[in-house]
Amino acid sequence: MPTTATAFRAPPLMLLAAEPLRAVFDFCASRFCATATPVGDGHPVVVFPGLGGAPFTTSHLRKYLADSGFAAHCWGRGVNTGPDGELETWLDGLESDLRRHHDHAGRKVSLVGWSLGGIYARELAKRAPDAVRQVITLGTPFAAMRGSTHAEGVFRLLNGGKTQLTPRLEARLRQCPPVPTTAVYSRSDGVVCWRSCIEKRTRQSESIEVGASHLGLVTHPEVLRVLVDRLAQPEGQWKPMRRGRA
Repeated sequence: MPTTATAFRAPPLMLLAAEPLRAVFDFCASRFCATATPVGDGHPVVVFPGLGGAPFTTSHLRKYLADSGFAAHCWGRGVNTGPDGELETWLDGLESDLRRHHDHAGRKVSLVGWSLGGIYARELAKRAPDAVRQVITLGTPFAAMRGSTHAEGVFRLLNGGKTQLTPRLEARLRQCPPVPTTAVYSRSDGVVCWRSCIEKRTRQSESIEVGASHLGLVTHPEVLRVLVDRLAQPEGQWKPMRRGRA
């Protein structure tokens, strides 16, 4: 059994170096192998990009969700450079955005977060479970943010070398939201440690393995099918996924 120190180690550099090319293949595969079927009920879905991700990085995913029958929305905050200022103040603003979507639609909102964006989605669901239908994370290392990802250096660069990550905050991030939660991960992820992206199995939480690169988690056909399957469940009738359905 791996120790705590080794279980959450960042992926090998070989996998990291292969990420850009693999992401291109994942995107090309989605253009030829992923055809949207209108199975959604029109409820709002907010998509949060990963660290350094601009709105265009999730545009393919949002279009696929829209074509599948959901009201897909960008998170509306431009490039994701990490929390702007204190985390709680930052989350206050994101919660206000969430509640606007909720009030406008008159329905609960599903949250999809890629990498760091998944941290926002999980924390918002803990703050406002009355407004959140479910949370789906894509390659989000909530179980171990420190030492488990190659993105730490990028985060510090974008934030002037600062970090708000404390042991207390790390423990908080590991707590599962009180709403149906799906954690999507890939053992061949070249950016974050796949073990740190797994949620424990409970009555309303699950983890689903896919074969995508980290950068391709928002375009890979398998991921798109998993997302639609999860989002298409009737509200209040969430069940763990049977992989045959994907």
